[in-house]
Amino acid sequence: MFETVKNRRTIRQYLLKDIAPKMLNDLLETSFRASTMGGMQLYSIIVTRDAEMKEKLSPAHFNQPMVKNAPVVLTFCADIRRFSKWCEQRNAVPGYNNLMSFMNASMDTLLVAQTFCTLAEEAGLGICYLGTTTYNPQMIIDTLQLPELVFPITTITVGYPDGIPAQVDRLPLEATVHQEVFHDYTPEDINQIYTYRESLQENKQFVEENKKKTLAQVFTDVRYTKKDNEFMSENLLKVLRQQGFLK
Repeated sequence: MFETVKNRRTIRQYLLKDIAPKMLNDLLETSFRASTMGGMQLYSIIVTRDAEMKEKLSPAHFNQPMVKNAPVVLTFCADIRRFSKWCEQRNAVPGYNNLMSFMNASMDTLLVAQTFCTLAEEAGLGICYLGTTTYNPQMIIDTLQLPELVFPITTITVGYPDGIPAQVDRLPLEATVHQEVFHDYTPEDINQIYTYRESLQENKQFVEENKKKTLAQVFTDVRYTKKDNEFMSENLLKVLRQQGFLK
């Protein structure tokens, strides 16, 4: 498994080969062994196989082709609803319609999602995380009929890889690991950490295509702008309130 993770790639193209229901269920059930807040398992997973449902989900993910082409789309949701209903039916008063509970459920959800992905890749499948899930939560909530206290956190497409793409670079160990306390980055540190990434031909081309001077400007001015982040932040808070996580 160490080698599987070390050599993993994000897979966006899949063979026209279905995933056996038993295999998928085994992977999901095993992933539920992931760490979880107080043993509560504050998550639910919506399995989408139906082509019509994929078509409905696709706009929420900016019509990325893998949503319709993957044999299975999994929407991992923070779910406080199930645990709250159990409490109510056992004469206990739940107090989980708040930000802390949402954070706990989100962490539970991401832990189980990543555990599933690691297991799926070890089994020969390919996966792709869709970061668009929290961009358009309302569309996903409506499509999947998510009730109050259930919120989509991440979506994963999964299937048998149709080809193996090149591996994307990662920052060196010293960029992210701090011993004992956080050590802030000096200008020299930043240069050392990012110079290799900036030197890659694909990133140089990225800068040129977007008519920018630096790779950082591509991120700040094109990919993840302040304007877009603020708009999506407001929308996220709005939908969190609607789903009962914030007052």
